[in-house]
Amino acid sequence: MSRPKIKLKNDVKEGSCFKSIPVSSGRESYVPQVTPDRHQATARKMKDKLNVATWNIRTLLQKGKLENIKQEMERMKLNILGLSEVRWKGAGKITSGGHEIIYSGGTESEKGVGIIVDQTVTKAIKDYWALSDRVLLVKIAGKPLDLNIIQVYAPTANSNDEDLDKFYNELDTAKTQCKSQDPLIIMGDFNAKVGTEKVDDIVGKHGLGIRNERGEKLIEWCQTNNIIVGNTWFQQPPRRKWTWKSPGDETRNQIDYMMISKRYRNTMLLAKHTQVRIVTVTKSQW
Repeated sequence: MSRPKIKLKNDVKEGSCFKSIPVSSGRESYVPQVTPDRHQATARKMKDKLNVATWNIRTLLQKGKLENIKQEMERMKLNILGLSEVRWKGAGKITSGGHEIIYSGGTESEKGVGIIVDQTVTKAIKDYWALSDRVLLVKIAGKPLDLNIIQVYAPTANSNDEDLDKFYNELDTAKTQCKSQDPLIIMGDFNAKVGTEKVDDIVGKHGLGIRNERGEKLIEWCQTNNIIVGNTWFQQPPRRKWTWKSPGDETRNQIDYMMISKRYRNTMLLAKHTQVRIVTVTKSQW
């Protein structure tokens, strides 16, 4: 089958895919595996539903930002929230008001990724791998299978090809730490546009905008690794698809994605955008 045309430019500012309309506000080196020592991981029984989201927060260095994020998690009943652009140095975990925050940063206060879990999931954290300031893997103990979650923050359009190759190498490394039979969610800011053209059973027709080269590379990686781009399989109005807007709100694009192992695609019940992208995973199907 013929592949759709793609945009050669990768800048998310190029080619506005959605004219703004009024809406409500709403290390460079590898870091070894780390195992939480606060308690033994307690496997979660797969009975109910698990709400997972990802959000580019710009920074966690701002006073009061973490508290605001925790309040938002509680309001939206999120169990797990992935974060891009945390901007914390180093890697580790902290506990705050019943939430546990695992983060992976560099030597400077830039980039950085993190994952926050609520009190119901905290004791199920089995271990985590802080690979770099762009890739973080957290393993959650479950019965009968563990759940693996990878949070990412991909290089922007201003980065060179070497930076992008390094990012995908780190993503490959993270994936090798996961058993093939375990559910895998990959989420975060990919700084790529996959567009609206369906690609096999990897990308659905409910994306947004025109595919660019970064989007093509992401799709190729997903095809190789049997991962589907979840956002694109759920019909939503445009206002629930965009995940990035330019200063002044002149341009809106979809560059953040919730992705899941193809064999577990039926566990993804919903993916949409308000200010975070929400995925509901049915535990009983793990």
